[in-house]
Amino acid sequence: MKKVLVTGGVGFIGSNLIKELKKRKFEITSIDNYSTGSKKNEIKGVNYIKSDIRNIADLSESFDLCFHLAAQSRVQPSFDNPQESFDSNVEGTSRVMEWAKENKVKVIYAGSSSKHHSPSDSPYAMYKFLGEEVCKLYKKSFNVNVEIARFYNVYGPGENIDEKFGNVIGIWKAKVKKGEPLPIVGDGLQKRDFIHVYDIVDGLIKIAMSNIKHKDAWELGTGLNYSVITLFNFFKEKYNCKSIFIPDQPGNYRSTLRINDEALKLLKWKPVDRLKQHILEG
Repeated sequence: MKKVLVTGGVGFIGSNLIKELKKRKFEITSIDNYSTGSKKNEIKGVNYIKSDIRNIADLSESFDLCFHLAAQSRVQPSFDNPQESFDSNVEGTSRVMEWAKENKVKVIYAGSSSKHHSPSDSPYAMYKFLGEEVCKLYKKSFNVNVEIARFYNVYGPGENIDEKFGNVIGIWKAKVKKGEPLPIVGDGLQKRDFIHVYDIVDGLIKIAMSNIKHKDAWELGTGLNYSVITLFNFFKEKYNCKSIFIPDQPGNYRSTLRINDEALKLLKWKPVDRLKQHILEG
């Protein structure tokens, strides 16, 4: 049985990953500071440690594998607290890499599609970019077995329904609950590659179980993108809601779209477009 550590294990993606790992009979430990994750995401049979990932060296157990998902994960909140973004996404990742080097643990790191835009667009983009660079440093200079999984716009069960820490879907679901119009940033023509969390989980496990070493990063997106206006139309069909246009925001990219098909070709990963179904099924 493989012993697995999941950083950010009570967060949206981490909790979905742990559920699948549990089905596959892995022995799982989560480390999370619970700043955005929730105790309600805990499941029986998993060892949960409430701690900052910068304290990862304090762990006494040995592990075969680490999924490093803990991060400050949204663009706009990173402008409010850039230091928090640095602490988690750069210093935290550096501590994880040093721990992995000392303990010979394979790491799968959650990168971001913001890599394909200018890192200086936002503190989030910069510090996720630097997190990837830290991983590459340890891979090249210290022979750490680390693979980067680059996420696009993740949605699905357990997503943050929150006006600050949610993505556009989570923000809009929070607005729907309050009966408020849905804010469309800018002109609404910006497009996003929305990827279901089940496909992210499947991709993460396939990367972890493979011996293939990627020269850069595994791209986990559907390869399709939808405009924010189209997404609103799905919400309107479901909730008969109204919209309101608000000024554009810094760090708001015009488009995200999966760059290559290597995960599909080399890992036999098959993402499915479930976006409209997810919105309509509520």
